[in-house]
Amino acid sequence: MNEKRMPVIFSGHGSPMLALEDTEVTRGLRAIGDEVLEKFGRPKGILAVSAHWYAYGTYVQTEEEPKQVYDMYGFPHELYDFKYPVKGSPDLGNRALELINSAAPGGIQAGVNNDWGIDHGTWTVLCHMFPKADIPVVQLTVDASASSETLYELGQALAPLRDDGYLIFASGNVVHNLSYVEWDNRGGSKMTEAFNKTVRDLVLERDDKAVMEYKALPYTQYAVPTPEHYLPLIYMLGAAKGEKARVFNDHCELGAIAMTGFAFGL
Repeated sequence: MNEKRMPVIFSGHGSPMLALEDTEVTRGLRAIGDEVLEKFGRPKGILAVSAHWYAYGTYVQTEEEPKQVYDMYGFPHELYDFKYPVKGSPDLGNRALELINSAAPGGIQAGVNNDWGIDHGTWTVLCHMFPKADIPVVQLTVDASASSETLYELGQALAPLRDDGYLIFASGNVVHNLSYVEWDNRGGSKMTEAFNKTVRDLVLERDDKAVMEYKALPYTQYAVPTPEHYLPLIYMLGAAKGEKARVFNDHCELGAIAMTGFAFGL
């Protein structure tokens, strides 16, 4: 194994206002980014799996100049004026495509889609981790048509990117239920805290099968009413199969959002 093999990171992203905040969570993100740079140097690029590019099919970007997507509504104008002007990476996009199609997990054949861009699931987090915006970013869809097992295998197929100097990153939430958001609650509800603890402990134990079979866990209907924010974690477990996990930003907020992050190989 390459001693400088890049890590794998999953982060919660919460409200898009995260981009403009200075909080314990954003400082935690900055610390993780600084640690990556200190230990591994600047990644050649970042392959990002965002909950907000949820599509039927597996697609990657190959744009050199991806647009910044403001895929949220009703927030202050200053959020829509915020820029995180990262470049894309055709080399990374094409390499990811090659790895997926060579392994063909679950019979999947990936394609190119440059219609989307870099969405707020990605840029609201990376702007704190790597504020210089000097690392190219390529997004990969969360495939709504694939089973948890196939998503895990997709992560495994992409793992060689780490040896090529690329960071594999995902943004979602262990708990994400906008129907039960409590805007004045700085913590989590009892169900949010309980589900988050269960998943956190399973990840630390590397009981990947139980994390993948999340529908069998207590409070799942509350914590994961729709799967797109949870599934990015499964990609990351596959990309870091067998590696010890480290928790950061172990925090719940707004009643029904978990900001918990995991780092592997860091």
